[in-house]
Amino acid sequence: MLRVGIAGLGRGLCFFQIFKNNKETEVTAVCDLDERRAREFAAANNIKSWFSNFKKFLESDIDIALIATPFPFHAEQSILALEAGKHVLCEVPPAYSIEEAKKLVQAVKKAKRLKYMMAANMNYIHFLKEWVKLVHRGKIGKVFYAEAEYVHPIPELMRNPDKTPTWRAKLPPIYYCTHSLGPLIAMLGERFVQAIGLSTGSNVAPEFGTIDMEVALLRTGTGTIVKLLCGFSVERGSSHHYFSIYGTRGCLETDRFNWQDTAYVYFKDSPETEAMTQIRTSITHPDAPEDAKSGGHGTSEYYLVQDFIQSILNDTTPPIDVHTALDFGLPGLCAHSSALQGGKIIEIPDSRNW
Repeated sequence: MLRVGIAGLGRGLCFFQIFKNNKETEVTAVCDLDERRAREFAAANNIKSWFSNFKKFLESDIDIALIATPFPFHAEQSILALEAGKHVLCEVPPAYSIEEAKKLVQAVKKAKRLKYMMAANMNYIHFLKEWVKLVHRGKIGKVFYAEAEYVHPIPELMRNPDKTPTWRAKLPPIYYCTHSLGPLIAMLGERFVQAIGLSTGSNVAPEFGTIDMEVALLRTGTGTIVKLLCGFSVERGSSHHYFSIYGTRGCLETDRFNWQDTAYVYFKDSPETEAMTQIRTSITHPDAPEDAKSGGHGTSEYYLVQDFIQSILNDTTPPIDVHTALDFGLPGLCAHSSALQGGKIIEIPDSRNW
């Protein structure tokens, strides 16, 4: 039985029930800066240990550290957990800077048989996994262009109760590129090598200097171009993801308002799609058990946890290991650097060379 510790009882709660229901794991420790939250959650769920100090948390007898703390702490805490002898499942994104990313790679290398995986739930959204298979089968031919958007108005998360800015208010939005780039990289089968970025500046929340939106143009080694838009300080009313993928023999596109259950497809070789044709999609695997939906995003968390656990039990490389995680995350860091330099082309490093 693998003993799991959950750090961060906000987002981390989405994983609690999944680990609790898994026959290979048990949650034995929780950690949160809010001492009362940690204590009360542990008591209510019969969890052996609770902590408000992350380093003390790592001294407990856990095998797995789930890191679901704020993004600026992800790399640092992943490194500390690996150094403490724990397997790491870390929320997205993986690192807040190139320097942090390099340190993370070195920590994973030194940890040897310990496993690091990024919990990129968008890569486990059911219909997107089906689209990955479809693209790999050549159904839309060679992909030469794609677009993705992640726009999520979160003004309530930009401010603390005392009205001071939270970490999200200072976040360059393009840093949070993993939700969009993860599925696209899975479809394309290659990493991005160049980035161009532009920023709108701060218009909606100028009192904090919060960047409204950033857009990136990315290029893969074989020349495929991707346009990515990310924004969290916007007046839109609701959040959305968006994907469109153009190939030499067809196109895939999600609906802008109902991205989870509606999409449009065109296949040149199929008489059933003489034009863009509406189809139904689902973020939930149709054959998943009922408790697989407890993560809150269809069945995505259920299947990513399954893959992570199997990588530990079978001593295999996790599907989203440190290098894949950085393939998802480094383009955002480089696009923001480009935006700061007026849209200069930035070469995206390959973490496998570090």
